[in-house]
Amino acid sequence: MKISTWNVNSVRARIDNIKDYLKKNNPDILLMQEIKTEEKNYPFDDFKKLKYESYVFGQKSYNGVAIISKKKLDNVETNFFKDKMGHSRIITTNVKYKKDNFILINIYAPNGNPIGTEKYDYKIGWYNSFVKKIKKLLDENNKIIISGDFNVIPEEIDVYNYKNYLDNALFTIDVRKKYREILNMGFEDIYRYFNDDKIEYTFWDYMSGGWAKNNGMRIDHFLVSTPLLKSVKSCKINKEPRGREKPSDHTPFEIDLA
Repeated sequence: MKISTWNVNSVRARIDNIKDYLKKNNPDILLMQEIKTEEKNYPFDDFKKLKYESYVFGQKSYNGVAIISKKKLDNVETNFFKDKMGHSRIITTNVKYKKDNFILINIYAPNGNPIGTEKYDYKIGWYNSFVKKIKKLLDENNKIIISGDFNVIPEEIDVYNYKNYLDNALFTIDVRKKYREILNMGFEDIYRYFNDDKIEYTFWDYMSGGWAKNNGMRIDHFLVSTPLLKSVKSCKINKEPRGREKPSDHTPFEIDLA
């Protein structure tokens, strides 16, 4: 089973690139973030024609998350916790695969910039609520995959020049501690699990020639709980979609389950 995550930066604006990705790479499940549309304007038919069912938690013009799957998904929920800003940022489902029945959580975490504003306070509060909910969830089912755009640069190695981001909400000590707190509950950053010191990115800013210069950062992640690690046989950052015309500023990140 191949599961992909991708901040598409508007599902309607990127629909041709998304469909091309699906045809070429054939994921069983694609988690999308920042779809930037309400359900009524979501391109259900485009994905239906490619044999994918869509599960959508949309929002007009901003945020929004969706899951598309070749197989029907059970227990799809959009009320993981109460978002203080009323944003559409989390969608969850149960996935049955071989002997495993795991919870799949698709997130689009707040950016939080600039520091010292309500946006940053919202991000810290959002992560506090998220961590609290994950702790409770682990008591019910310890097989969990959390994926999406975390808006967290975990370590210095995960950004082209960390010194440029010391005062950025993606790299503050407090934000990175929240990420580490999740890992310490029994999760692995699956990219680092397979790649100790490799440097790759999932996001390149549109500005200042970020893509051409490879001035990127790794902010899109798969966190896999320990009981599921044996099921993950590989992972891959697929850079091809980022080099296409009218791309998202993010690129897909994929895992394969054995």
